[in-house]
Amino acid sequence: MAGKALIFSAPSGSGKTTIVKHLLENNKDLGFSISASTRDRRGRTEQDGKDYHFLTPEDFKNKIDHHEFIEWEEVYAGNFYGTLKTEIERIWNEGKNVIFDVDVKGGINLKKYFGDKALAIFVKVPSIEVLKERLQERGTESEESLSRRLFKAKFEMTFADKFDVVLVNEELKTSLKEAQKLYEQFKAQP
Repeated sequence: MAGKALIFSAPSGSGKTTIVKHLLENNKDLGFSISASTRDRRGRTEQDGKDYHFLTPEDFKNKIDHHEFIEWEEVYAGNFYGTLKTEIERIWNEGKNVIFDVDVKGGINLKKYFGDKALAIFVKVPSIEVLKERLQERGTESEESLSRRLFKAKFEMTFADKFDVVLVNEELKTSLKEAQKLYEQFKAQP
């Protein structure tokens, strides 16, 4: 059984994960695609099989060799991320539409893969300064990683036009309502 795919992409710190979590809580017909990653867990809150499928680089490369990913890439040096085919099968077999929270290149690749069965939404912050403030408020970034993320974010923002919709996340409450409206319109399409 094939459903639809709702893809959220954005530079890190734009609020896409908050929007995705809100949609999941309010739409029981959505299933979250858990990405695979080789990066370390953040703190004690992230769980394997819930937040990510945490894989060793060797396991990840083995899955690449066996064509187990829809898409994958090395997002940061040594940190691989990807979408496992088994995740989509699991969600569609439950009779749900799949929702993704992925980086920008992953979002573009997923849109190419799913075509018109997908709605790709780029979540954008009002400015790089706002993004910097949000990343600093997380308290998870060193000065070096913050600088790296901001440099990457500037580059990623140049791909916004590759997505079906650009959602500017200036005020979260408004963005949550807009995301819900976009999903309802998308799932109503034949």
